[in-house]
Amino acid sequence: MNETLIRKMLAYYSGDPARIQHYTKVYTYASMIGHAEHLSDELQHILETAAILHDIGIKIAEEKYHCSTGPLQEKEGPAAARQMLTECGTYSDAVIDRVCYLIGHHHTYSNIDGLDYQILVEADFLVNLYEDHADKQAIQTAIDRIFITKSGTEMAHVMFNV
Repeated sequence: MNETLIRKMLAYYSGDPARIQHYTKVYTYASMIGHAEHLSDELQHILETAAILHDIGIKIAEEKYHCSTGPLQEKEGPAAARQMLTECGTYSDAVIDRVCYLIGHHHTYSNIDGLDYQILVEADFLVNLYEDHADKQAIQTAIDRIFITKSGTEMAHVMFNV
């Protein structure tokens, strides 16, 4: 089911390999952490779907505002995600609603209300810390403040050797 969505996102970000690389890495880490944390099949599906689409709002925010800050991504992403998921025709309303909620909050680190949300944030941090060339102090601060899952925390420590 998500293979079709991945291909849609490839087309959506055609010509932008950095964005394509970003969402595929977040998807991979989210999937790995979710499996390691023993999510139910339904929650794993929601998590992986949200990971594929989590930054869909960037393109719209850049077109509308010439800026793609976290709050603008959260504002613009859910409608675009809902449209893409609906076009696929294979996602339930409940899945679409939760995925859109996660996209609309994935840069909000307070009041995280579910393991799918927590893991999405952790996976995005793993990729962003690397892509942003974060220093050891910034990485350790992120681990201390953001990471909660055992497997996400272990991945961060191994990946960044902190």
